[in-house]
Amino acid sequence: MKREAIVLAGGFGTRLRSVIEDVPKPMAPIGDEPFLAHLLRYLSAQKFDHVVLSVGYLHEKIQDYFGDTFRGLTISYEIEDEPLGTGGALFASSRHVDSESFSVFNGDTMFPVDMDNAYATHKRTGADVTIVVKALENFERYGTLSFDSEQQITAFEEKRKVESGYINGGVYVLRQGVLDRAVEGQPRFSLEKDFFEPSVGKLSMVACPSDAFFLDIGVPEDYERAQHEVPRLTS
Repeated sequence: MKREAIVLAGGFGTRLRSVIEDVPKPMAPIGDEPFLAHLLRYLSAQKFDHVVLSVGYLHEKIQDYFGDTFRGLTISYEIEDEPLGTGGALFASSRHVDSESFSVFNGDTMFPVDMDNAYATHKRTGADVTIVVKALENFERYGTLSFDSEQQITAFEEKRKVESGYINGGVYVLRQGVLDRAVEGQPRFSLEKDFFEPSVGKLSMVACPSDAFFLDIGVPEDYERAQHEVPRLTS
């Protein structure tokens, strides 16, 4: 089965401006390579064939670096002329994908989950959307979600100080066409706030827990941590 992914790689990296300049966030250097190279190396190891990079800010730097192939991956590009939000960017990128279901990753997050398990969960449950989730303790940077004994997601909750809970890890498997209704009349929207949250109880959205390492590089302290952690995960 052909395995396809969309990587949301249009981030500005506003909070990283103090440590990186003149590159989009996914191109922030990790050692001698951009962060995105490490993510694509992981996708290659997870048996993906085709990756769509959803790009915007300084997209030429991404295209010039990766071209149309990397580590056996065929690469397509969807270029945002104006910001569409995570949902709008994903919907626009999905036109490059022809698989019945496809995966989604954030271009600034390393969460190297077992995608065989994620796809198996998606197929077994017949889900419209499968969200890979991560259990964390003592955090307030992320919102949380709840799910029942059959893994159906029952609620999303706002960011707050939490002793323990599950966060949305930003790795998804989506049924092709599931976003069609979301974009009627609004090409710009948030995948999380405008699609996932209102779809609780209306679509089959399943949580797939993973204990894989999780790190996003959105703030300088985690970007510094990524310098040591990310290369060992993808070498």
